[in-house]
Parts: sequence; C-alpha cells; structure tokens
Amino acid sequence: MSPLSTTLEPYEVWFLTGSQDLYGEETLRQVAEQSRAIVGMLDDAGLPVRVVWKPTLKDAASIRRTALEANAEDHVIGVIAWMHTFSPAKMWITGLDTLRKPLLHLHTQINVELPWGEIDFDFMNLNQAAHGDREFGYIQTRLDVPRKTVVGHASNPEVTGQIAAWQRACAGRAAVQGLRIARFGDNMRNVAVTEGDKTEAELRFGVSVNTWGVNDLVAVVDAQAEDRVDELVAEYEELYDVAPELRRGGERHESLRCGARQELGLLQFLEEGGFGAFTTNFEDLGGLRQLPGLAVQRLMARGYGFGAEGDWKTALLVRAAKVMGAGLPGGASLMEDYTYHLVPGEEKILGAHMLEICPTLTTARPSLEVHPLGIGGKEDPVRLVFDTDAGPGVVVAMSDMRDRFRLTANTVDVVPPDAPLPHLPVARAVWRPQPDLATSAAAWLTAGAAHHTVLSTAVGADVIRDFAEITGTELLLIDDSTTLREFQREVRWNAAYYRLAQTL
Repeated sequence: MSPLSTTLEPYEVWFLTGSQDLYGEETLRQVAEQSRAIVGMLDDAGLPVRVVWKPTLKDAASIRRTALEANAEDHVIGVIAWMHTFSPAKMWITGLDTLRKPLLHLHTQINVELPWGEIDFDFMNLNQAAHGDREFGYIQTRLDVPRKTVVGHASNPEVTGQIAAWQRACAGRAAVQGLRIARFGDNMRNVAVTEGDKTEAELRFGVSVNTWGVNDLVAVVDAQAEDRVDELVAEYEELYDVAPELRRGGERHESLRCGARQELGLLQFLEEGGFGAFTTNFEDLGGLRQLPGLAVQRLMARGYGFGAEGDWKTALLVRAAKVMGAGLPGGASLMEDYTYHLVPGEEKILGAHMLEICPTLTTARPSLEVHPLGIGGKEDPVRLVFDTDAGPGVVVAMSDMRDRFRLTANTVDVVPPDAPLPHLPVARAVWRPQPDLATSAAAWLTAGAAHHTVLSTAVGADVIRDFAEITGTELLLIDDSTTLREFQREVRWNAAYYRLAQTL
C-alpha cells in the first residue's frame, strides 16, 4: 500500500523555445543561452513546479516529436512556450494539434531595458520575441488552442506569480487525471445537484467514479487490529484536546475507538484500491456504527478528496484543491453554506457540514468530541471541533448543466464568529462573500451552483480560473467586481456559447 501524495515534487513543466535555421549557428547558440537564462530566472523565483529547459525547436518534426514526448510523460504537467526569435507558425501546426498537455505562452525577452545606444540590426535580429510571439499567438488562436498568456519579464514577480498559479492549476488537472473515486452507497435520495454524468466526467477530467457496497467497507473496518486502534487513539490524544469522556477510562471511550477503526479501515480500503477520493451517505451506512466524521476529516487532511451524500463532483474538487494548494499555508475542505447573519452592514455566512470539515483550515488545536447527530440513525459520532482561521478564501462548486459541467466560484473573506458557538459542536467557517451577501447569493442561485462546495484558504480565484481553462470547464466567478446585471448576462452568453461550441 502506498500513501496518497499531495506534493508537487514529482511534477515538471517543459520550457520550449521556438526559432528557425534561418539565423545561423551563432544566433541559435545565443538563443539557447538566453532561453536557459530565462529558465534560470524562473528557477530563482521559487516556482512550485520545476521548469525543465528543452533544446531549441527549429522545425515541424522536432516540435511534433516534443509534443508527443510531453504527452507520454505523466510527470510532465504542462509546457511553456516562448518564441525567442521568429518561429514561423506553420511549423507549429501539427505540434500544437498533437499537444495534450496544458500550454502557457510566455511573452517575454531576455533584457528588461533596451540598450538604446548599442542597438544594431544584429540585436534586432536576435531579440524579436515581440515579433515572433505575435506569429505564435496567431496560430494558437487560429487552431483554437487553449492556453494561458503571460506577458512581462521573467524576473518580474507579477509574471512568475501568474506562472505559479498556472502550474498549480496544471497540478490540479494532473491530480484528477486517472483519479479513482470510491462511492460508498449512492446519492442522498431525491437530491438533484449531487447527481452528474460520470461518463462525461471521465472524458472531461479523466476521473473514474464507481460505487462499492458500504458493507464491503464495514468488513475492512471490523477487521482492524486492536493494537493499531490503540496506536491511533494515542495519536488523537497527542494531537487534539480529547473530551474526558472519550479518553481511556472514560465512559464514551469505545466511541473514540470506533472512530479510529473507521479511519484505519477507510485508509486501508482506499490505499488497496488506489482511490484518491471517496463519498459517503448518511442514508446508506450499512453496518457502520457511526457516520464517519473524524475519519473523513483526517483523511481529507492527508489529501483525499471527499464529498458528502454521494457527491462525487465535490470529492473531485477537494482532491484537486488539495494538490493545487500543496506547500501553501491554509487548507481545503468540503463546505456547505448553512445559514446567514443578515444584520444590515454585517452580513455573513455560517458554513459547516454535519461533521466533515477538514482540520487543515485551522492552525489552532481542535477539540475531539462526541455528540448526538439527529440524522442517519446510528450511534453518536466523534468529530473534530474548531473555527476556520480568518483570511482570504474562495468557495467553488461544480454543477452538471446537462450539456457541460459548470464551476461557480466566489471569493470570500473568512472572519471569526461574532460570538462563541457552544451549542454547535462541529467544525465551521464564517465568511463575508464578495462583493456582498445579497449580490453573491443572487448570483450563486442564478448560476444554479451546488450547495456543496470546496472552501480553499490556500489558493485563490486565479488558480481556479486557470484550472477551469485547462480542463475546458465553464467558470462563473463572483468577486468584488461582480454586479448581478452583468452576471446574469454572462450566464446567458455562456449558455449560447457552450451549446454552439458542442460537436455535432
């Protein structure tokens, strides 16, 4: 059994430089030197994914061959292209048509300032990316190639910040390509938005979604060795403020041991099956004694995707968000808008779920408690209780719109609760949606966005936007510049665009 990885270390992005044989060996030597120097600047910027320089591309055959090689390497999650001199775009047609990895067009040059008093025609001949990249931009648009275009010098933090966001989105796309999601039971009965086209999801995202009987999991949970349960319980007592009744000798200690068995069993089942995400459903718990709360929270903290009530689309997004935010402060979790604070001028949202909010959203020490759950008809479940750290965040949902998947995202400001919540013993988050609650909620409802979301406090809307572009998924973004009138227009325009863009 191998642990699930959320690190970006195995990944790399290739740096492709375009030129041609017209300029002679000396110029091509300088092209290679300068493109290596650009890669060095990107390395110095501390990008999250390593950039690997590739030899200068001068003809259609080498371009196509490089595209095929990139496609074949799972650890290559994207390519950056720069036309250093003038690379005639017809050379790129078959290569771009072949390329299946995300593409970033870096429109840059080696020098920041022009050496005005030294410029001659040799300098102009060598340093003509302003010319060559326009040729490249034309052919990308002519071929309708999805890409991100970044303009500016490679030493500029704004430029490298955009590249970093794109790299993280590429990693998110790589994380869901080949992702296996285990659904324990089906969707919550009579709920519409958690449904979705699993066949289309495999075509669009590369994710495989299938169902396993809950009692298949129960057999693994019940088979966990008591010494392993002992070890995990000891870990809980070290990491969390465990309620006295759950500690060794406490009257509810067996509830904690039950939660530990569930975590061990779930982890074993997921590792043995090669799953990176899963769902549960409180209406279909089979022989499970509790609704998994603590186990789900801790598995999300390990990097697993999760969706409640059979919501595999949210499980997919949680897994992608975990990888996209790797190494950054903050976290990502299943979330759900529950109720509003509607005092004029103080409007905010209280978000939570029954139990399953990931502890990566807090830097505080959670408490580990057991309380009744008036749903599901099982024993009182154990869970971690905490407030999400304050700071910027983004909530994202995926909906199946019949002819396409739609991502809806809202930038938010997570804030502390106005007062303690002693009678709400679950993990929770409070946030102010941008631009304001009324506009945000009306836009969210207009979009038909789901009630299950992913809250990320690690990555922002820029990464989500790139992820949507890379995966060819519609994105509706609600942020501080949103007006409801313009948002409604965008929804209508998008409907027309995506229906016209479908293949016949």
